[in-house]
Amino acid sequence: MQSDNSVIKIIFKDLNFTKAEIKIIESHFHKINVKKGTILLNAGDLVDVQYYILDGCLRTFHMDSQGKEHTIQFGIKDWWVSDFTALLDSDEAILTIEAIQDSTLYKISKQDMNYLYSKIPKIDSFFRLKLERSFAAFQKRILSYLSQSAAERYLNFIKTYPNIEKSVKNYHIASYLGMTTESLSRIRKEL
Repeated sequence: MQSDNSVIKIIFKDLNFTKAEIKIIESHFHKINVKKGTILLNAGDLVDVQYYILDGCLRTFHMDSQGKEHTIQFGIKDWWVSDFTALLDSDEAILTIEAIQDSTLYKISKQDMNYLYSKIPKIDSFFRLKLERSFAAFQKRILSYLSQSAAERYLNFIKTYPNIEKSVKNYHIASYLGMTTESLSRIRKEL
């Protein structure tokens, strides 16, 4: 990665680093630009990287045994994306990650991340807090599936992803919300 303090400051906002720490961090992150439709990870692949989204949008999904896609997450600017279960367990992916917009990403391997954790402990704390927030968000999403109407889930979706509807296909949104595209259209008309 080229020396660019602004990117490190964007990725690790609220953290201050010395010039030496910035050089170490830069040497472990790799910038990639991907086109819409690019598959970054296929189910069945071994997972050893995670991505920081500088710009663009990714979709993480699972395909069931009938070939139906279930969107688990949309990754937007300033989000981290991977198949974290497989990454943490050093296992095969159960998810697929697709770019649904042209995207600029910063990729880091699990090994490089572990090195940064040991070399710069404040990064370890930064990611622990990120994982805690992610875990809480996933719990809230599960609870919304169990206790909210389809319309309430849709309203929460547009609150979480306020600008995404213009650039994401309706069937991806419907898949994320656990409904058909027809139900999504009906809910939009009612609201």
